[in-house]
Amino acid sequence: MIADYRYDHPRILPRPAFESLVVEQGGTGAGTVIRVQMRLLGQLQTFRATITEPEPGRVLVETTDTGYITTFNVEPRADGSQTHMTFTTQLAARSGIRAVIEHWLIKRQLRPIYEKELALLAAVAMGVSQAGS
Repeated sequence: MIADYRYDHPRILPRPAFESLVVEQGGTGAGTVIRVQMRLLGQLQTFRATITEPEPGRVLVETTDTGYITTFNVEPRADGSQTHMTFTTQLAARSGIRAVIEHWLIKRQLRPIYEKELALLAAVAMGVSQAGS
């Protein structure tokens, strides 16, 4: 579901933090290229990301042109009837006091956004599994 950038992935992006997701190439999993507009630190920022899947179905990585790397880890649980998902973002390496402050602020801002994204993912996944039952 998270690898489907044309339909499912846009449904789990919380508004107003994420303003748009446009698929430029591909659309599902590795090789997909997306353009995302997101509000960070009060500014609308545009990122272009390439998707890889080091472990298809388990690990998906979005690498942006700004150096941010978001990794989604999917772990089957309860004999495959449940899934535990985590994701993390590694910020671009920068130096100086401004970079330290910026990283701190961005991490602080991303936490509630990611909590909302996980809640949306759970809701969409429940809807998908219930629709498939």
